Amino acid sequence: MAPAARVSALRRAGNEQFRNGQYCQAAALYSQALGLLEAAGERNAEEVSVLYSNRAACYLKDGNCSLCVKDCSVALDLVPFGIKPLLRRAAAYEALERYQLAYVDYKTVLQVDCTVQAAHDGVNRMTKALLEKDGLEWRQKLPPIPSVPISAQRRWDFPPAGSQAAAPRLKPTETAPLEKQVPTAAMTERAKTLKQEGNELVKKGNHKKAIEKYSESLKFSNQECATYTNRALCYLSLKQYKEAIQDCTAALEFDAKNIKAFYRRAQAFKELKDYKSSMADINCLLKIEPKNIAAQNLLQELNKNLK
Repeated sequence: MAPAARVSALRRAGNEQFRNGQYCQAAALYSQALGLLEAAGERNAEEVSVLYSNRAACYLKDGNCSLCVKDCSVALDLVPFGIKPLLRRAAAYEALERYQLAYVDYKTVLQVDCTVQAAHDGVNRMTKALLEKDGLEWRQKLPPIPSVPISAQRRWDFPPAGSQAAAPRLKPTETAPLEKQVPTAAMTERAKTLKQEGNELVKKGNHKKAIEKYSESLKFSNQECATYTNRALCYLSLKQYKEAIQDCTAALEFDAKNIKAFYRRAQAFKELKDYKSSMADINCLLKIEPKNIAAQNLLQELNKNLK
């Protein structure tokens, strides 16, 4: 059997063992495949990266978190910004209580594809853990978060009508939140003025112009939660649902219990017929504010759609 065919067979066998819960055997099969590729001098970075990532999943399942981190790092060196190795490494870092590194990986995933719920959940957990560990200054202690190039970022990809494919994926906007931006007092004041101008335009029903003001405000200070939720409201009014989702997601990264962000993101998901994601957001909101009438009503609508 040719080396390529043998490697493919080993990988399929490893996948089968993994599905059956035989993680040690699966890891051994992936290792054999990697050995064959090395012996044959193969340079297919993507194939090698997948094998390392798969073996990392086995190590994670078996609790070998350090080996998982090592394999994921190799996979990411070969093919940067892969979602699976980033999520697996983040989970391993989390298990090792290396919360800052886990946060960075979860955040990086959201730059690649901000609809990955596991990454949102991870960011929320790490935010809580780091806040408890390092206090209000926890963001200043983070290592740098890599900037994901446009070529690696996922676009919205609507599945064919009637398919059971995953929900469409989000294309990041130019004003996605930037880590560690420290605005000057003048910048903060300018951002505040622009946001207020946006608010006045919303009151007049001019949502398109309001978006321009909010976007300009975020260029001066991009860590103001209300600016994101306000712009999300405008996007909802203009039926730009994917942009609304991104802004709500950005707001939740700064305030994990933001009621408006959860509600508006749930509305956007509902309009995109992603009822499960919408319900997940509403349930999160109701855990924070159980008597929220608007959320209760939206939950009833979602339950009808899911029947």
